Amino acid sequence: MSLAEKIKVLIVDDQVTSRLLLGDALQQLGFKQITVAGDGEQGAKIMAQQPHHLVISDFNMPKMDGLGLLAAVRNNPATKKAAFIMLTAQGDRALVTKAAALGANNVLAKPFTIEKMKAAIEAVFGALK
Repeated sequence: MSLAEKIKVLIVDDQVTSRLLLGDALQQLGFKQITVAGDGEQGAKIMAQQPHHLVISDFNMPKMDGLGLLAAVRNNPATKKAAFIMLTAQGDRALVTKAAALGANNVLAKPFTIEKMKAAIEAVFGALK
């Protein structure tokens, strides 16, 4: 079993198209355990009920944005060690700085390629295969 198959991933994004693109890219990389949430509030509830190893979250969402979700994940003892990759628009340095200060493991700029997603994940977990 590859490392990717062992990692439980939570995708949090309010855009259906983005969730589908992220899920498809993760499947192509070998991930099998993928859960989706439509906003940060739903993502925080999922993480509290069933912690995942990796959260990939958009920044701009209703109810709770990506930074709020990141703070919720880091403040929960059961989830604080989960890897967190924040999705951003190209060149949003202020967001990158805030995300890093809150404990994001990496940042992935949109639009992304599968290769860039793989590199962002491998920078946290090591080689997937």
